[in-house]
Amino acid sequence: MSYQPIVPFSGYAGWVVLQRTKDTQQAAFNNSAEIQREADYFRENISKIHSAEELVSDYRLLKVALGAFGLDDDINNKFFVEKVLDEGTLNKESLSNKLSDKRYYEFSKAFGFGDFDTPNTVLSTFPDEILSAYQEKQFQIAVGDQDQNMRLAMNLDDDLTALVEKDTTDNGRWYSIMGNEALRTVFETALGLPSSISGLDLDQQLTNFRDKAEQYLGSSEVSQFSDPAKKDELVKLFLIRSELNSGASGTSAASNALALLTGAF
Repeated sequence: MSYQPIVPFSGYAGWVVLQRTKDTQQAAFNNSAEIQREADYFRENISKIHSAEELVSDYRLLKVALGAFGLDDDINNKFFVEKVLDEGTLNKESLSNKLSDKRYYEFSKAFGFGDFDTPNTVLSTFPDEILSAYQEKQFQIAVGDQDQNMRLAMNLDDDLTALVEKDTTDNGRWYSIMGNEALRTVFETALGLPSSISGLDLDQQLTNFRDKAEQYLGSSEVSQFSDPAKKDELVKLFLIRSELNSGASGTSAASNALALLTGAF
């Protein structure tokens, strides 16, 4: 039986407990039999892979490779995945550069099939780098089986950090958020935007996201999330609003907390 994460409460209170116990829980999860089998196979075989075609032909390796970037749902999209990897990241016209979801860019860059004559799979440090990311993402999925909002909050740190560090305009970062389902869900909820906003013109959506970020977070720039305190503020807003939207018990406390965070008092 695989390790089941402990998430004792919903909302921000549960988040605080999860953060305090995460290292211990992550270690126990990594040591579970299923995760250990996947890690052993990946370490033993990934250095034998020299092309995107070889990777997508090995289900067990591909499962870990995609899972490390939160792309588990693409496991059966072999033609698409191979194309993302083959075209690399150095050419501005490559598929990974055109896709709004920048996880594909990071995925392609990490393996290096389309960027170098010798891929990164042969590097001695490569297996542990990918496995560390894979175990982190799989733990998030396991947490999500208990509380999906907790998974979204955990995912936020990695995805938002990568986005802030990317060499692009701030509007470009907002468009990436709008194109990433998980990030978009967090921001829409935290900023009190309806999901129906996706039906608007992209420029109108951008204006709405920027205006609400300015209103609730004090800045309309995605670059503000290079500050961990700003990230934590976003997580608080997301989890408190999620609790309110679900009609969970403790709604009065959540309403008061939200009022304090948004300056309604």
